[in-house]
Amino acid sequence: MSTMRITWRKSAIGYPRDQRATLTALGLSRLNQTVEQEATPAIRGMVFKVRHLVSVDGRPADAPVVSTSAAAGHGEGSE
Repeated sequence: MSTMRITWRKSAIGYPRDQRATLTALGLSRLNQTVEQEATPAIRGMVFKVRHLVSVDGRPADAPVVSTSAAAGHGEGSE
């Protein structure tokens, strides 16, 4: 299975305790710390829960996903 590089980018002060616990469960203990985790459904679910606080592989976890083929105009309906 592939790995994910998860970086804690934003402070958890003011967020619910369960979100801070999720950061700890991901192995993050300090701001701007990066860890590598296997991309299992459980880890991906934890990242989804704190997506506003972390970045994954250098991109914000809450950034929209843009397909390279759709962005290049090679998606459905382009003739």
